[in-house]
Amino acid sequence: MASVVDVLRTVIAPLTRTRVFRRVIGPVFLPPVERLVAWVSRGRVQVSALLVPSLVLHTVGARSGEPRDVPLMYTPDGHGRAIVAGTNFAGARHPAWTGNLLAQPDAAITVRGRRMPVHASPVPDAERDAVWARIEAQWPGYRDYERESGRTVRLFRLQPVREPQG
Repeated sequence: MASVVDVLRTVIAPLTRTRVFRRVIGPVFLPPVERLVAWVSRGRVQVSALLVPSLVLHTVGARSGEPRDVPLMYTPDGHGRAIVAGTNFAGARHPAWTGNLLAQPDAAITVRGRRMPVHASPVPDAERDAVWARIEAQWPGYRDYERESGRTVRLFRLQPVREPQG
């Protein structure tokens, strides 16, 4: 018997591939809803986590130097690692958080209310197809965002690191 999450994914996944989702619902509507739910739940609940593994990525702005937080879908990669994809809802530009990680790969993530430091590494070209296959096993059709964007989506592997002892 299929779980509720599996049924929801089956219904919602095709909607995430529509132009309306990519242009309005995803980039315009979801971020403020995610922020509100995170604020109300004190960071313990993410709307997107109801369907897929989700985290909040905490970076430092590459230009501003200011702290930046962004909720993202992630794909588990074993040994506590996570893979994140800079799809930007199939937009033509890379999302800002990917530039932040390129400039400063030491960041943090919050998963289910637990914050931990990570080091981000771009996925090497030789591993891209295998990584996309892993991502699409979790969310079928997700690589279509890359195809439709006209650019090579930046993929990162987030490796947990030990916090320095004080």
